[in-house]
Amino acid sequence: MNAFSNSRTVSADTAESTEFEAVLERAVTAVKGAGEHLRERYDVGARPGDLDGIVRAIYANDEAVLALIKQPLLKARPGSQWVEDELASGVLPEGEWWVVDTAEGNINHIHGMGEWGVTATLVRDNAPLLTVVYLPLTGDTYTALRGRGALLNGEPLRSSAKADLRAALVGTGQAKPGEDAEALRRMGATVTAMLINALVVRVSVPATMQLIHVASGRMDAFWQFSDVRSGLLPGALLVSEAGGTVTDTRGEPWSLASDDFLASAPGLHAQAVDVLSDLS
Repeated sequence: MNAFSNSRTVSADTAESTEFEAVLERAVTAVKGAGEHLRERYDVGARPGDLDGIVRAIYANDEAVLALIKQPLLKARPGSQWVEDELASGVLPEGEWWVVDTAEGNINHIHGMGEWGVTATLVRDNAPLLTVVYLPLTGDTYTALRGRGALLNGEPLRSSAKADLRAALVGTGQAKPGEDAEALRRMGATVTAMLINALVVRVSVPATMQLIHVASGRMDAFWQFSDVRSGLLPGALLVSEAGGTVTDTRGEPWSLASDDFLASAPGLHAQAVDVLSDLS
């Protein structure tokens, strides 16, 4: 199932739409509250000295934010369930699930860098219904409700109008540490191919921080050889609801069962697939 191909044209009925608007409002409150706590833990001068220190800092952030966000989100949608492993991938069981990253870009946060936030996506039967991405350092809140568009601080988002890959700013990155060697080889090959075919290539983490740029039209495409749910679902829904195109790297419908991912401006999607598909 492609969760994104018709999200702008098929809306839930009025009663359900109103119901999920209320859930989204409560989710925004929960995510922003958790994000402010994460901001209090932020130190621009942080410089962890070794792997053990990095791991301790990452877990400490996750545990601190989880204590604040889990119960409010579950209460926002009674009967929903919680995905425990934020780095997990693949198809979820039927029903409604919260897919949450308590510190998206945690590695940046603990190194005193600025690209991090808190995300939460409500998924029903493997299709995202709504998402919230909050960036505490800027105060920006990105939201999307399926079939109702994507917003930044309440204002509509629109993906890029570019139609020429040679003018495109594109990006990719690791989904998590310890990626499969074959996935990293593919990523390196596609970076080279995009350096030849696109204008500029960014390689950075996390995925959500690049996908909000694609949804906003500031970037033109993002691809990744991974299916980590929490890194892709928020941005996938935002891009789709902003008028962008979401598929795998061969141009086939993307879902949680897919092996890889591509989100782009619709006018250059076919060109991006041409570059990526031979190397995927």
